Amino acid sequence: MPAIVTALYRHPVKGFTPEPLERVSLGAGRHFPGDRMYAVEVGPSGFDPEAPDHVSKMKFAVLARIAAVARVRTRWDEISGRLSARLEGQPDLDVDLEDPADRIRLEAWLAGALDDDIDAPLKLLSAAGHRFMDDPSGHVSILNLASVRAFEERLGRPVDPLRFRANVHVEGWPAWVENDWSGRAMAVGGAGLSVVKPIVRCAATHVDPATGERDIDLVPALFETYGHRWCGLYLSVTTDGPVAIGDPVEISE
Repeated sequence: MPAIVTALYRHPVKGFTPEPLERVSLGAGRHFPGDRMYAVEVGPSGFDPEAPDHVSKMKFAVLARIAAVARVRTRWDEISGRLSARLEGQPDLDVDLEDPADRIRLEAWLAGALDDDIDAPLKLLSAAGHRFMDDPSGHVSILNLASVRAFEERLGRPVDPLRFRANVHVEGWPAWVENDWSGRAMAVGGAGLSVVKPIVRCAATHVDPATGERDIDLVPALFETYGHRWCGLYLSVTTDGPVAIGDPVEISE
């Protein structure tokens, strides 16, 4: 069957809840819309909003460092710029992410939510045009669902694709075929992209996104099973265009 887009996700605050979308508009040289615009610093990270640069994800409240982040449910409203946050046992929160006072409220709320797992002050970070990506070259990430299924069959237990926190889920490719596509062109819906490289996975994938528990050592299992730690692709956008669920995905020969 032809390959198609089956899901689209953005992660407005790095490490926190994936948000499903029906469609997006990709722009040449730009990141996936609404993705990883904010990050929650745990202690001084060295990030300078006036001169933003890449900072290791381990400086932030992310799943690789704090599994309990998965239990916090967030939702960003693109029009109002407000973020809602909830966690069982905590009062619900609704804040304007561009309001300094509301940022302090969010930081205090998260400190209470993650109290047992943090050892330094929390601070919400952002900078105009900057994205808190694990890899500076990863403007868009794509996940081949057949690869995930092949892996879970070898493991003998389910693997939720949301563990991999990709922007685009694709159905219709053979398992693991994407590992040899670096440098090739790809059309996703009406947008043109270029494959940068496979994504090397980290301990964030060990966390169940539904429960916030570390329950599978996926990275060692990937290496033991396949001899690599890859799952998914980083791409850059080369041509503007819309992308929607159900759109075709074509890779150049």
